[in-house]
Amino acid sequence: MSEDVLSTPGHLISLAARGFARLSESRLKPLGFGVGQLPVLVALKNGKASTQRDLARFAKVEQPPMAQMLARMERDGLIERTPDPADGRSSRIMLTEAAQERMPEAIETLFQGNREALNGFSHAETEQLVALLTRLIANLDKITSADLP
Repeated sequence: MSEDVLSTPGHLISLAARGFARLSESRLKPLGFGVGQLPVLVALKNGKASTQRDLARFAKVEQPPMAQMLARMERDGLIERTPDPADGRSSRIMLTEAAQERMPEAIETLFQGNREALNGFSHAETEQLVALLTRLIANLDKITSADLP
């Protein structure tokens, strides 16, 4: 049996993810945000503070790329660092007031993009898609964590 590798779930999900990333990036850029910053923005919204280590864990990225992203976000006035009272060697990271003020519009922009992308999907189909993708991500997390040395 001949299979079309371009019709596999992995390839189609990859195409969809890239499409969502392009859509989100184009709409977030005018607000001063980048799609790669979303995990940090979500983790810090509502005035929450966190450490770089916690943010890297939350975003499921290594420390060096997180440090680079945080440096850019600090340069762009999106986050600020304060000394961690519990550990003098690290700092607490918070969204700036300006970033917090722009967050509601950014969140609505993302929801609007999702609504547009899911045009023609019923509410039940959307819920099913989210449930299936959530299960798929959990499976992938198990596989990739088992493959780590």
